[in-house]
Amino acid sequence: MNMSFLDKWRKRPPARRSVPLAESVRADPESVIELLSECELLRSHAATAGVELDDSVRSLERLDQLQPVWRDDPEVAPWLGNDAGLYLGTVLVRTVRGAVWHVWPDGQPVVRLASGREIDVVAAGHQWADDGAPELSQVYAEAAES
Repeated sequence: MNMSFLDKWRKRPPARRSVPLAESVRADPESVIELLSECELLRSHAATAGVELDDSVRSLERLDQLQPVWRDDPEVAPWLGNDAGLYLGTVLVRTVRGAVWHVWPDGQPVVRLASGREIDVVAAGHQWADDGAPELSQVYAEAAES
């Protein structure tokens, strides 16, 4: 039995391959920096608490002082931790000389300092969101010393 529509269905074009984050960082670093700095959930929580996130060290200190009400919601905490880490990375990249975003082969964004040291800011953000330690400003201070 010949069904011509099946031939067309079988010959579907291959799916478009996604572009890994590492390639995007190399191709258009400014756009990736903007994307990583959005941190929409964190910015919303901070604004509700009266904290302006202006990409400054002072804003990290003010985040450290927030009441951790997100810990009551197990669905929000992981997302907020991710945003906190990306925000920490944004502040580092914008204020520490030689700090740049780098992406590990598994797609994890980290901040690479001029010394070559890499800081897994997302892991630091999750620790901060889960138990408040280390404080974001403390991670920043240690990185800025390097």
